Amino acid sequence: MKYYLGVDAGGSKTYAVIANENGEIAGMGKGGNGNHQTDRRQTEISLKEAVTGALEEAGLTEDQIEFAWFGLAGADRESDFRILRPMIAGLNLPRSEISGDTMIAMRAGTENPFGIVIICGSGVNCSGTNRAGELYQCGGFGYQFGDFGGGYDLSVEVFRSVVRAYEGRETKTELTDKLINLLGYASVAELRDDYLDHDRHLPVDVARLLFQAAEEGDETAIRLLIKQGEELGLAAAATIRHLDMSGEAFDLVLAGSLLTKGDQAGIIRSAIERKVKQAAPNCTLTVLKNEPVIGAVILAMEHGGLQMTRGLMNQMMRTQINNIRNIQNIQ
Repeated sequence: MKYYLGVDAGGSKTYAVIANENGEIAGMGKGGNGNHQTDRRQTEISLKEAVTGALEEAGLTEDQIEFAWFGLAGADRESDFRILRPMIAGLNLPRSEISGDTMIAMRAGTENPFGIVIICGSGVNCSGTNRAGELYQCGGFGYQFGDFGGGYDLSVEVFRSVVRAYEGRETKTELTDKLINLLGYASVAELRDDYLDHDRHLPVDVARLLFQAAEEGDETAIRLLIKQGEELGLAAAATIRHLDMSGEAFDLVLAGSLLTKGDQAGIIRSAIERKVKQAAPNCTLTVLKNEPVIGAVILAMEHGGLQMTRGLMNQMMRTQINNIRNIQNIQ
């Protein structure tokens, strides 16, 4: 029996999953922060904890892993890989590969080994791979480098809109009462002054107020969600053109909490689709329903020489439903 290891490492958690060649889970492990850009030492510890936990649960040793795939947040440029490669080498796995976490999210959301993925969570990112295996990443480096949105940016947009409405530079918005109530202030003036005086930072969950206000028909909230969708659509369209996929039929996977959980009314999704369909009329938008770590396992299998048949893919999906979500309960 051959075994394959997939790892999903993000800013708050690291998941490791081992599956056999039949798509059945043999072991799971969990660690903390896995983004080396946040804490390099903690990332090394988290990767070790997660991989060791999965191996122990599976009753396997490192040399029994046919192939391992690591989808790592912050694995964006060669300077990142120079840091990450020694970490992965230190795990003593026979064969392994590293990618950004975007690519494992894409692979978890489509039956094809090619496609585009948009992530909109605390930040935003867009990546893709074409039939020839060429990769391209558009964005993922923050507002200064061309991005717009994600939880951090949208929280600031909520705050700005409330202050501007208070001062009369914008129309009144339902976001005002929602924001001061969430943050515990009596008025916008009190909120503004406290943030000015103490240089406070907004919690990322302020962004969820946009969805609440939009459901009530608030024009400001709807406008910001549409802008978020249009910006993500522009990134996807640029990726499509760069990879010469305009005439292709492929899946565009939507991942990240704002797209998979927040956008229940489909405001962001509709704006993305309008932009993307202009660049690639035959693409299909699909919201990610699987844990991204399942994509890392699939990539490990494929690069380990296993042919990913529809039957095996379906087994992986059943495995995901029955087992993967339990990883969140691992101490």
